[in-house]
Amino acid sequence: MSKVLVLGYVWPEPNSSAAGRHMLSLLESFLTADWQVTFASPALQGEHKVDLRALGIVEQNIALNCSSFDEFIVKLQPDIVLFDRFMLEEQFGWRVAQHCPKALRILDTEDLHSLRQARHSALKQQRELSTSDLNSDLAKREVAAIFRCDLSLIISEYEYNLLQHHYQVPKTILLHCPFMLDLSLLHQAKPEFEQRQHFISIGNFRHEPNWDAVLWLKQSIWPLIRKQLPDAEMHVYGAYPPPKATQLHNKQQGFLVKGWAADAEQVMTQARVCLAPLRFGAGLKGKLVEAMLCGTPSVTTSIGSEGMGSAPANSNNSNIDLNWPGHLLEFTADKQASVAEYFAQQAIDLYLQPNYWQQCQHLGYRWLSSHFDQVPLGLKLLDSIKHIASNLDTHRANNFIGQMLQHHQFKSTQYMAQWIEAKNKK
Repeated sequence: MSKVLVLGYVWPEPNSSAAGRHMLSLLESFLTADWQVTFASPALQGEHKVDLRALGIVEQNIALNCSSFDEFIVKLQPDIVLFDRFMLEEQFGWRVAQHCPKALRILDTEDLHSLRQARHSALKQQRELSTSDLNSDLAKREVAAIFRCDLSLIISEYEYNLLQHHYQVPKTILLHCPFMLDLSLLHQAKPEFEQRQHFISIGNFRHEPNWDAVLWLKQSIWPLIRKQLPDAEMHVYGAYPPPKATQLHNKQQGFLVKGWAADAEQVMTQARVCLAPLRFGAGLKGKLVEAMLCGTPSVTTSIGSEGMGSAPANSNNSNIDLNWPGHLLEFTADKQASVAEYFAQQAIDLYLQPNYWQQCQHLGYRWLSSHFDQVPLGLKLLDSIKHIASNLDTHRANNFIGQMLQHHQFKSTQYMAQWIEAKNKK
């Protein structure tokens, strides 16, 4: 039995974010392999945290910049260590390499943080993304962490290609690992078009692209929809809504900020159309995958659909746009007003056309079956880990840049952490 240590940036909250659901699917894959799993995090436990102990996973609180972690990992002696996002690799990677040099080191990127930041900066300046944006200091840190690890899990097909072609990361240390879903849910009965009503938007408010999307929806898109559909409502769900979000609630305008959804699947299944007007971001968008799973067609931007793979084959309906199970709009920062107007009109059309709506629903089901089936994806993940583990020395020898960056990390991050620890003891 292999021992797996997962170092979490936060404690998993599968009902609050796509990142939490994806982490839980990774943990379940490890348990399926009959591996012993320990989840450790320096973060405070949130109110929506999943009970990992009920799944047979050991929970452990750890501290940043503290040698107590050294004692913990020496005692545990894991065979595999997974870092949840590159910041955790920066903080603990050198300690893992020092005390468990034979442990396979995996980075779960979730999304490329540097890409999200670069797009946000470009949006604020209302310009297109540039090469200098992609080569930011944050990108250098993030890509360095990818090189230092034996394997990095890349959730988005777009980012998988970007890392290889722009940053020249070897394919041998990357694995495209999208959402892994239980597709048996597709066969459950769901409300039909006539049984559904209103629009829905969902996403953790602590994730800045989600807040930006809600603000754009409220200010520019929803007034256009409401003008043509005066009885429709916009239901906005998301964990941890700040006061600035709850202040957008306006019953007279039909814009209802609902906050955290205890059962996201239930509220998504009741809605007729999901709206995700994302202007920046990275990775995969859990809200859109969940919409497909619930049979809810969606309207989104090119940012929202990015990395989701190509349209599934075997559609014999030429009347449906195979690019997306709903409507998809190309977003450009310099034409936001016209994009908002077109977005609103596409949302209205989808809301009023039952035949097209049903075609989009079934396309969504095919999309999930083509790209997000947990059975083959889980097997691919486990096979990749086992293959690298069985050839670890050769695998690392072929990644000289990773070895070089690991060497320099010892000389910088290690000494900085030790200095902080010594300072904290005074």
